[in-house]
Parts: sequence; C-alpha cells; structure tokens
Amino acid sequence: MSRTKNKEQRTKTTFFNLFLYFLFLLFFLLITSHYSLFTVSAEPNCDSPGPGDIDFCLQKIEQEINALKPAQEYNKKELSDLRIQIAGLEKRIVGLSNQLEVTQKDIEKREEDLAYAEEIFVEKTKNHYKFLRIYDPLLPFLSSSDASSAFREIAFRQKAAKEDIKTMEKYGEDLLGLKNDKANLEKNKTNLSTLRSQVSQRAQFLAGEVEKTEKYLATLSAKQEELLALKAGGFQTSVGDTPPTLEPCSGPPGSSNFCDPGVRPAFAAFSFGAPHRTGMSQYGAFGRAKQGQSAEAILSAYYQGAELNKGYPVPATIGVSGYGRVSFEDNYLLGIYEVPERWGNEGGFEALKAQAVAARSYALAVTNNGAGTICTTEACQVYKPQLKSGKWAEAVRATRGWVMMKGGVPATTYYASTSGGFTISQWGWSGIKDAKDGDWPNASYEKISASPWFYKAWYRNRAGATCGRSNPWLKSEELADIINAWQVLYKGGGDVSRVSPLDTSCWNGNPYSMGELAGVGGYNSVSSVSVTYSNSGSTQSLNFSTNKGSVSMSGEEFKKAFNLRAPGYIGLKSSLFNIEKL
Repeated sequence: MSRTKNKEQRTKTTFFNLFLYFLFLLFFLLITSHYSLFTVSAEPNCDSPGPGDIDFCLQKIEQEINALKPAQEYNKKELSDLRIQIAGLEKRIVGLSNQLEVTQKDIEKREEDLAYAEEIFVEKTKNHYKFLRIYDPLLPFLSSSDASSAFREIAFRQKAAKEDIKTMEKYGEDLLGLKNDKANLEKNKTNLSTLRSQVSQRAQFLAGEVEKTEKYLATLSAKQEELLALKAGGFQTSVGDTPPTLEPCSGPPGSSNFCDPGVRPAFAAFSFGAPHRTGMSQYGAFGRAKQGQSAEAILSAYYQGAELNKGYPVPATIGVSGYGRVSFEDNYLLGIYEVPERWGNEGGFEALKAQAVAARSYALAVTNNGAGTICTTEACQVYKPQLKSGKWAEAVRATRGWVMMKGGVPATTYYASTSGGFTISQWGWSGIKDAKDGDWPNASYEKISASPWFYKAWYRNRAGATCGRSNPWLKSEELADIINAWQVLYKGGGDVSRVSPLDTSCWNGNPYSMGELAGVGGYNSVSSVSVTYSNSGSTQSLNFSTNKGSVSMSGEEFKKAFNLRAPGYIGLKSSLFNIEKL
C-alpha cells in the first residue's frame, strides 16, 4: 500500500513539475518581443544569395551608392549614366520599403495568431491543472476492465502531454524569433531611411551637375559666340559672285591652291561645302548637267517628295524690297544673280533651267504666291535691276510656269552653292549622297563641276584678313592645343571662357597660353588622325594618336573646339570635314 501511495505521489510531483515548466515557459515567452521568420514574396530581386535577405539588399545598395564616382564637370554622358543608376536605386529602395510594409502586416497577423494560441495555451494549462488536482492515477486501473486498457489510457495521456510540450516549445521558438526579427526590422528601417537620404542628396548633386552641363555653353563670352559665328558661318556668298580662283594656300596637297607650310608633321582641316547644305546644290546641279541629266531629273533628285507643275498660273507681279512691285517673269526672274551664265555654254544649261525653277518656286513660297515682298540679298535670293539677256534669260523662258509643288502649294526650294557632296535632311527635304554611283568623294557631282568650295581649308575672313597666318596648316603642338581645348570644353577641369585663339590682336580676350592649356589637358603632340563619316553626311568621329595615347571625340565636339581655339581665322564651315596630314 505504501508503494502505491509513493507512486501516486511521484506521479503528482511529475505533473506538478510539468505544470511549473509550462508556467515558466509562458512567463518567459510573454516578456519577449514579437516578430516573424516568414519569407515574404514581395522582396525585390537584389541578386541575393537567398530570398528574403533584406540585409543583403540594403548592404548592396549602400555599396553601389558609395561606388558612384563624382560626376566630371560638363560630362553629360557620365551624368546621364549616374542618373540612370540613381533611378534604379530609388526604384529598388521603394521595392524594399513596400516589402517591409508587407512583412510588418504579416507579422501583425502572426502576432494575432500567437495571441490566440496563447489564449488556448492558458486555457489548456488551467484545464490541465484542474485535471491534476482531481486526477487519481489509480483511476485508469479501477475504471478499466483489464490492465491493458488501463495502460493504453495512461499511454494516451502521456502522449497528449508530450504533444502539448512540443506545441508550446514551437510557440516559444516563434516568439524568440520574433524578438530577434523585431530588432532587425528596426535596424532595416533605420538603414532604409539613411539610404533614402543618401540617394536624395546624390540626386540633388547630380541635378546640379546636369544643369551645369546643359548650361555651360551659356558661360561662353560674347566674344566666343562671335568667334563661333564667324568661323562656322562666315561663308555666305552667291555662286554668281564666286571669283575664278580662291585665295592661295587653301587647297589640299596636289591642288593648284596648295602651299607647303615647310614643317612635318602638319595638319589642316578641310570643309566639304557650306553653309546650310539643304535642298539643291548649285554646283551639284552643274555637275549633273555635265553628266547629261535633265532639269527635271536634277530637280527630282534634290527635291524628293515634291512634284513639278509645268503649267502653274504664276502671278503677274511680285513685291521686291527697295523696288516696289515688278513683273515676276519678265523682270524679277531675269534679275536673279545666283549662278554664272557661262554655265550655259559649258554643258550646264539644264542646271540653269533647274536654278530658274528653284528661284521661281522659292519666291512664290516665301511671298505667298507673289502677294508679299522678297529681299534682294543672299538672305533670300540675289536680285539686281540689271536684267540678263543671255543663257539665263533663255533658261527662264524655257521653264516659264514651271513650279515645284509640295502639299498643294509652291515648295520652299532651298538651295546653296556647295553641299560637299552630301545634302542633309532639314527643313522638310531629304538628304542625299550627291555623287555619281554613290562614289563619294571621288565622283561627287560638285567635284565633277570643279566647285571651288567643295574641299577647302579656311584661314581668311570675308574681307581677306589672315590674322598673320599665311596658310591653314597647323603644327603638331597646335593641333594638340585644340585637343586640350576640347578637354576643357567637354571634360572639365578648366575655365571655358578662356578657350579662344591666342591671337589677341584679332580676338582680344584672355586666352590660355599653350602651356597653361597643356597643363589642363596634358596633350603636347599629335602624330596621326583618322576620320569616320556618317551615312547622313557629317563627320561622325575623329581619333588622334597623341603623346597620351589614343583619344577619340565626336565630329561636332571637335568642330566647336577647333573653331574656338584654332589660330586666327582658321575655321570649319561645315559639319562634314576632314583632317589632312603632311
């Protein structure tokens, strides 16, 4: 009997100890914080080792931000790249922020579930405690018909107790995990806030740099703007006023206008044509006529998309600035001085006819079919009251009523002396490669017609002044000086306003000395240059071999640097140009 009482006492003690363990565990779990270990599917793809690794994403973003190198002043490409990086980082940070919100909502739900589990646990503990108070360990034996049934009931009760223990241990593990993750959440929120601040600051910095880049040309002095305008656009002359030969020393090696500078290596920039290169090339039309093309074919080539109306009802008169209203066909058109009449005797009569149609169409287009007034200079069309009676008059009469039409009205038929063998897409007209069988520049129609402007180096202004230069050729160090100017203009590190020619007697200003500019860019000599042309008729890029190795730049960048820094009046007139080396 005493053994039975001892066994009963041991059983009560065991259950009581288990009850105390449950109470202790509950107390420990209740004083800990909450959070979740669940993986949340809203996490952005940060290329992390595993899903749900917020710390890895935040660390990677911070590394990328720190790795963003400061933008070079005036370097648009790098600024653009950095802005793209910032946009990507901001997008990913927004994604992480959204993920944290989803995670927090998920945790709140799990906390509710755990709170419910806690209520069940407390209730179960109470019931279990009550059960222990009234439970008689002999009852299974007394209430069972046999010993086997009694032992099955005892085993069942032990198994149920073990399952309760496992459930509470899992509950405890979840709550312990929630405590750690709660700390991580607060850390991640703090890091995210810091990253947002860093991105915002970097974005503000980049915005300022981009603004400086976009506005840097505004820092050019008025003198620099004048210099660019004169060097790039100084060529404005009518073909009819072109002298038989240009000034000496403006041609490439092998030409009658070549002058040897006496130094090696030497470099010169040669422009292909000028100025606007849109519509009909007058010398190109002359070359096409010499190759047997008709006026209709010439007009069709240059004014693609327009139609030739050979019976247009032209007005009787037109307003001419300074002369009032004059007869359109029998006065105004006979006084157009745009191409030499001698072309008509040199195989170019069809070119005269094409010019007559272009002049007629242009005048009608810009005066609203003759109702308005047209100027008499190169800004419109050159007109003189000394009317012609030779081949030009014959071409005007042969094309009477011929007008190029576009959209049901007379077309604005732009034309210019020489396009360099390429007209460009502009002002409603398509650009073309203006060469026989596409063989440019060897078989350019302007070369066939011997245009004096087809391939020319410019070193005089319109008045003939040279600013002390006897030829357009540059020494190696002078070309390197222009590359240093490009460095300041497009890569930063210097004062843009001081990029101007050294010839202060011609341009005034406060230019860098060659030594000062070399100190910025570091280029001292050039040994060779290669040029790449685009299919649209411009110099696409240049590559120079220098004392610092190879350096490349776009044609437009070099043209600007060249016209701002080249000595005297040496300049590039066209976006299509070449660099020759002696």
